Amino acid sequence: MSANVNTIDAKMFQKMFLAGAKNLEAKKEWINELNVFPVPDGDTGTNMSLTILAAAKEISAIENPTMESLAKGIKSGSLRGARGNSGVILSQLFRGLTKEIAQFDELNTLDLANAMQRATETAYKAVMKPKEGTILTVAKGAADKAREIAPYVEDMADFMAQVIEYADEVLAKTPDMLPVLKQAGVVDSGGQGLMQVLKGAYDAFMGKEIDLTIEGAKAPSTGRVTTSAPSATEDFDITFGYCTEFIIMLEKEYTMDTELEFKAYLESIGDSIVVVSDDEIVKVHVHTNDPGLAIQRALTYGSLTNMKIDNMREEHQEKVIKEAEKQAALEQEAVKEAAKPAEPRKEIGFISVAAGEGLSEIFKGLGVDYIIEGGQTMNPSTEDMLEAISHVNADNVFILPNNSNIILAAQQATYLVEDKNIFVVPSKTVPQGITAVINMSYDATPEENLDIMTEAMKAVKTGQITYAVRNTMIDDVEIKENDIMGLGDHTILAVGQDIADTAYETVVKMANEDSELISIYYGSDITEDDAQILCERIEKEYPDCDVELQYGGQPIYYYILSVE
Repeated sequence: MSANVNTIDAKMFQKMFLAGAKNLEAKKEWINELNVFPVPDGDTGTNMSLTILAAAKEISAIENPTMESLAKGIKSGSLRGARGNSGVILSQLFRGLTKEIAQFDELNTLDLANAMQRATETAYKAVMKPKEGTILTVAKGAADKAREIAPYVEDMADFMAQVIEYADEVLAKTPDMLPVLKQAGVVDSGGQGLMQVLKGAYDAFMGKEIDLTIEGAKAPSTGRVTTSAPSATEDFDITFGYCTEFIIMLEKEYTMDTELEFKAYLESIGDSIVVVSDDEIVKVHVHTNDPGLAIQRALTYGSLTNMKIDNMREEHQEKVIKEAEKQAALEQEAVKEAAKPAEPRKEIGFISVAAGEGLSEIFKGLGVDYIIEGGQTMNPSTEDMLEAISHVNADNVFILPNNSNIILAAQQATYLVEDKNIFVVPSKTVPQGITAVINMSYDATPEENLDIMTEAMKAVKTGQITYAVRNTMIDDVEIKENDIMGLGDHTILAVGQDIADTAYETVVKMANEDSELISIYYGSDITEDDAQILCERIEKEYPDCDVELQYGGQPIYYYILSVE
């Protein structure tokens, strides 16, 4: 990068964003290891990486980017792909940033400083109780430094270098803001993730050679899909020899009627037609003997990109058959779905996040309509939430995240749904989620039910038994790698070398004279016999309590325990 470059154009911004995403992806495991609690599900780096990669996939295929098209892709991809609290906050930073940059053709230091300021403001507003010493603090530090120096520093390289240097200093101070970070001997993992995005972007600006290939990248498409694939029972002689694909960047009005006319034309010149469209693009696939005819018609709707023409007669016959069978299966499945009688829409529906066959069955038994497979180590994204919501035919849908790191992603989904009322029950553990569903009242309004379930969860204490992945010190408790830990709602309750003993000690720390019910959910690594022995031991210690034993099947956590 030559000296005194004062602006960033859309092509460079695209490159910088992709480089930031790649750098975060490369460092995700290192960031995961910064997790304060030494549990095997430290996933901040993974969540942030998956969030930014969802945005990167949206913009990587844009051949002639504008700031407006990049802003739309980054916003849409990151909001839907966000997972985990750190990922949601990162998506909100991008949301604020893109609102500002969309209006420009190029960015100078003042423009970038304003965009960073808006990004920080948007992210802070998205979090109900912002906590300093986190990714928010690092983002604010970077934005404040940018605003301070932008009026005096026009050179973009100098500007970014100073911002990154200061943000690194802020990150280094996060342990002084959050004692739990200092005790664990780490900086904030979310803040470190943000720094890797900034540093990757800076490297790209400075001309460092970076592989910007984004796996699974494709042009954004969330719109209509129509297909006209040959049936698997048809003759597979290649009647139309050229497989033709392209994307139309729409410049004129494109309605459903327009699409039907376009599809009818394609059917007149070929077969194996797939048309995928949304508000701004149309992706087209057709087998034809004259690709030029398809291209000429497409040009009447807008400009073309990502053009690809293959001579199928030179390809192996088996490949053609398999593709046709696949297309036919998709069409047949669509026909089956369309033929299903519509069930009447009900008033209330439930979605629950759960990891483990047993836990899923428990929630289904309580009337939950849809289970999102996930939890610890696999935080579902906002897109996963939206997919689940689409499957629940109800006016009012309650989501049970059952994990503190999933609540923000669920709440973000509520802003993207228009045809249903979405209520996020702030359940931080599986036992809280189970208690919430049990206490739901069909005589109450949805708003009243949210309050009822939230209040009921307060009576639940949760303990989770897992193992330590590294040596550390938490709340003056020394923990060594491979120790068995009993995690409570707010801190570590027990540490030992034996799973059953640690689980028992955890229950002892949770139970008191007012306890009435103790529930034990044993995981995939625990046998029923061992779980039964623990259950009997707890029953003997607490004869006045009801003790329930159920198979959870959850990974990572040997036992999930609850006391009410």
